[in-house]
Amino acid sequence: MAEFSFSDLETTIRDRAHSGDPDSWTAKLFARGIDKAAQKLGEEAVETVIAAVKGDRQGLVSESADLIYHWLVVLGLSGVPLSDVLKELESRTGRSGIAEKGSRPKG
Repeated sequence: MAEFSFSDLETTIRDRAHSGDPDSWTAKLFARGIDKAAQKLGEEAVETVIAAVKGDRQGLVSESADLIYHWLVVLGLSGVPLSDVLKELESRTGRSGIAEKGSRPKG
């Protein structure tokens, strides 16, 4: 089996976003807009944290998948390609996280 990637998921989301398919959660989220998608992203983040704190391994796996999916939907609705996020991460490689955070503008 070929390895599934974030890029594959981003493509699937883009394909379904405006499909009009009444059975597509992605199409429904895009139709409802950024407010609903961002709300779902927040809910999934909280559920992921709860699963981690509880030590619920399967819950953590499942909620992480939901979190990543909703994050990519929010990126898509915002017109931000995954490649932009990956470039940002790449630019941070080689610096400590503390140094990188310290270099961000205050405010």
